[in-house]
Amino acid sequence: MGKTMRAIGQDTFGGPEVLKVVETERPEPAVAEVLVRVHAAGVNPTDSWHRATGGLAGEIVPLGWDLSGVVEAVGLGVTTLAPGDEVFGMPRHPVPAGTYAEYVTSPARHLVRKPAALSHVEAAALPLAALTAWQALVDTADVRPGQRVLVHAAAGGVGHLAVQIAKARGAHVIGTARAAKHDLLRAWGADEVVDYTRTEFETATAPVDVVLDTIGGEYGPRSLKALRPGGFLVSLASPAEAHLAERARPLGLRAAFMAVEADPAGMREIAALVGAGRLRPAIDAVLPLERVAEAHERADTRRTTGKIVLSLTD
Repeated sequence: MGKTMRAIGQDTFGGPEVLKVVETERPEPAVAEVLVRVHAAGVNPTDSWHRATGGLAGEIVPLGWDLSGVVEAVGLGVTTLAPGDEVFGMPRHPVPAGTYAEYVTSPARHLVRKPAALSHVEAAALPLAALTAWQALVDTADVRPGQRVLVHAAAGGVGHLAVQIAKARGAHVIGTARAAKHDLLRAWGADEVVDYTRTEFETATAPVDVVLDTIGGEYGPRSLKALRPGGFLVSLASPAEAHLAERARPLGLRAAFMAVEADPAGMREIAALVGAGRLRPAIDAVLPLERVAEAHERADTRRTTGKIVLSLTD
C-alpha cells in the first residue's frame, strides 16, 4: 500500500468545473479509528453547497460524506472491526469526511457492516440520505402505524428512501413528484402520488400527520396547510426554515428544521431494513472518480431519481 492516494480537490469555490483529481497523502488511522479503502462514495446536495460556497464555515473542505468500502487497517483500541470487513456509513458528519478519495479514516463506531444484499455502489447511496430520512421520520416525528405522511420530492435522494422508511413504519404515504415518476413511487410503497406541477399538494389529499420537506421556500408555509391539528412539519431544506416553528405554534401545529448527524444506531436500523427487504436505494447514475464534475452537474439539476454515486474501483 503506497503512501499517496487519489482524491478530489479544489482551489476555489465555484461550479462543478472547479473539482479535480489530485494526488495527496494517504491518511493513517488514529486511536479508535479505521482506515477504509473506499469502493464507492455517494454524492449529496451538501457536497454541491460546500463546493460552491464552503458551507457554513465558508472554507474549502474535502468533499464527500457517504462511503462503502473495506477496512484496510485499524488504529489502537479498535475492537468492533478488523481488516477485510466490508463497511458503510457517514463518518464524522458534520465534520468533513472527504470520502471522494481512495482511502478515508473514520471513527470505528461510525461505520457498520455492509449488508450482503447490497453492492458497494448501492451501500454508498444510503448513509447520509437514509440517515436523514430516518432521523426526520423516526427520531424527530416519531411516525407510527396508521399515520399519514407526505414526502416532498419523493423520487429524490432522500425522498425515495423516506417513502420506504415511512412505509416500513406502517404509515400511509403520499409522495409528490412529476407524473413520469409516479410508477416508481408506487413501487417504493407510496399509497398516493401527487403531481405538484398540475395540482396544489396541500389540497390534493386529506390532511396529514407529518410532512417531510426537502425543498423549502414556499413549500414550508404551504405544507403547514396540509397538516391536521397537532401535525408536524420537518424541514430539511436549510436553517432558514427554522422560522416555521413560530408560524406553526399558533395553528396548533409543530415545525422544526433538522440537520443529520453521525448515528451508528440509525445505521444499524437502516441495515436491518435492507436485510428485511424493506429498503433499497435507487441509483440515478454511477460515475468514476475522474468524472466527478459530471456527477455534480447532474446533481445540481435537482432532477435526479434516487442517488448519484462515484465508483472508485473497476
